[in-house]
Amino acid sequence: MKKYIILSAAALALSFSSCEDYLDVNTDPNSPSESNLSVSELFPSVEMQLAATYGGDLRSVGGYHAQHYSQYFGTSNYLDYSQFEISATRCSDFYSLYMQRCLSNIATILSKAAESEDWGSYLAATTLRAFIFQNMVDCWGEIPYTEILDPNNTSPKYDDGADIYAGILAELDAALEKVSASDFVCTNFLFPSESADSWIKFANALKLRILMRESNVKDVQAQLQALIEEDNFPEANVQFEGCFANEKYSYSPFYDNDYAPGRSNNIIGNLAIIGTLQQKDAEGNIVFTDGRLEKYFETNGNGEYTGGVSGTNFSSPKNKYTSSYWCRPVASATDPVVLISVAETEFFLSEYYARYGSEADAKAHYEAAINASFDAVEADGADDYLAKYPFTKANYAKILGLAKWVDLSGYNSFEAWCELRRLGYPTFGEVKGSDIYDVTNDMYKPELYKVGTLYTPIQVFGQVGENQLLARYPYPESSTTRNSNSPTFPGYTAPVFWAVK
Repeated sequence: MKKYIILSAAALALSFSSCEDYLDVNTDPNSPSESNLSVSELFPSVEMQLAATYGGDLRSVGGYHAQHYSQYFGTSNYLDYSQFEISATRCSDFYSLYMQRCLSNIATILSKAAESEDWGSYLAATTLRAFIFQNMVDCWGEIPYTEILDPNNTSPKYDDGADIYAGILAELDAALEKVSASDFVCTNFLFPSESADSWIKFANALKLRILMRESNVKDVQAQLQALIEEDNFPEANVQFEGCFANEKYSYSPFYDNDYAPGRSNNIIGNLAIIGTLQQKDAEGNIVFTDGRLEKYFETNGNGEYTGGVSGTNFSSPKNKYTSSYWCRPVASATDPVVLISVAETEFFLSEYYARYGSEADAKAHYEAAINASFDAVEADGADDYLAKYPFTKANYAKILGLAKWVDLSGYNSFEAWCELRRLGYPTFGEVKGSDIYDVTNDMYKPELYKVGTLYTPIQVFGQVGENQLLARYPYPESSTTRNSNSPTFPGYTAPVFWAVK
C-alpha cells in the first residue's frame, strides 16, 4: 500500500514558489526545521498527506469493508480486508500517518496562526484537525486525543469517541467565532486563492456530518436546527482537484495505490454493488441499469459488468474466472480526492427532515442528493433512480442507506462503510458468499445475489462471523506498544459509540 505521495509544481499550478518543498511529505515532520517554516509552507504538505491517507488508503480499505470492492484474480494483498479482517499492525499505518504527518504539523500551524491572529488559516487548520480526528474515531472508536501531542507523555490516555466528537465540535465552533468570511487563508490546495468563506462552508458541512453521526445516541436536534437554519454549506464538492498529474509521484492517491505503472492490481468491483447498479431477472436479462455504473466501474474483457465475491481471489485449481473476467473501479491519475460531497450533505439534510421535520422537505433534499450524485459524474438517469427508489418518510433509513451506499461507491467508500454501520442499511441477505461462489469447484452463480443487500464473505474472519460488518479496527499497534494506558480491545464487532447496536 502506498503511504506517501510527492506532487510536482507543474501538476499543481498554484501561485507560489518552491512547491516541491511543501509537497515532499516524506520529510520528517518532527524535524526541528519544521518549527521554522511558515504557516503557508506547512499547510500544503498536511493537505497532501491527508489526501494520501483518506483518499488512498482509507478509500481502499473502506471499499472492501463496504462490499464495494473484492479481490482481484490471483493476488492477495488485501484478501484479509475482503474477509472483513484488519490487524493492529495493518491499521497502524493509517494512524501513524495521521498522527505524525498531519496532526503534529497542524499543531504548529495553529500556534503560529493564533500568535499572528491569522484567523482564516486558524479555521482552515482546525477544520482539517477535526476532520482527521473524526476519521480516527470512526475507525477505532477510542483514541488518544487530549494527551496525544504532548511529547513528554509516552502513554497518552485513550479518550471516549463521544468525548472526542464533543471536543472537535467545540474546536470548530471556537474557530468559527473568530473568523470573518473575507479573512485571508494561508496557501492551500483545497480552496486556492479564496477567502475564509469557503472554509466556513466546509466547517459547517463537517459539523453536519459529525452531528448526524452522533444524533442516534445524543440529543443534538437544537444544534442541527441552528446549523441548518444558517444554511451555509458548500455549493460544490469539497475536494482536492487539479492537484494530480499522470506522472510518477504526482498520481491521485487511489490510482497510485492500485493502478499506477508497476503496481500490483488488487481491486475489482464487488458483486454486491455491481449487481445493484445493474439488475437482472432470473433469466439473466438486464432490467435496470443505474446511469452511474459506467462512471464508477469499467467493463471486463468481454464488455460486461461482473463483480467478484468477498473473501476469495478466485484462484481455484481450475482458474475459470481469470483476470479478464472481472471489472475494475474507474480510476485515473488525475482523479480528485473528495472530502465531503454536495450529495452527502443533501442526504444528511434529508435525514434531518425525515426525523425532525416534514416529509416534503425530506423528499426534496433526497431528490437533490440523487441529482447531485448524478451531476457530479455527468451521468444520466437520476429520474429513473428516483422512480425506482422513491422517498418515503416511513422507510427513510433504508432508502437513504441504500442511496448513500450506491452514491459513495464511486468516490468515497470509507464514508460508505461508516454509514452502513450507522444506518444499518443495506442489510445482509440470506445468501452467503460461499453460496454465490463454490471455491473448490470454481462455480460462480451471481444470479443468487439479491439486489441491495450485503452477504457474508467466503472464509469470513472468525472474530466477525456471519451476517455482520466489521464494526471497528483494533487499536493500532503503533499507539498501544509501550503505552500503559492502552485499553482492552472490545472486539471487532463492538460498535463505535454512534453506530447501530
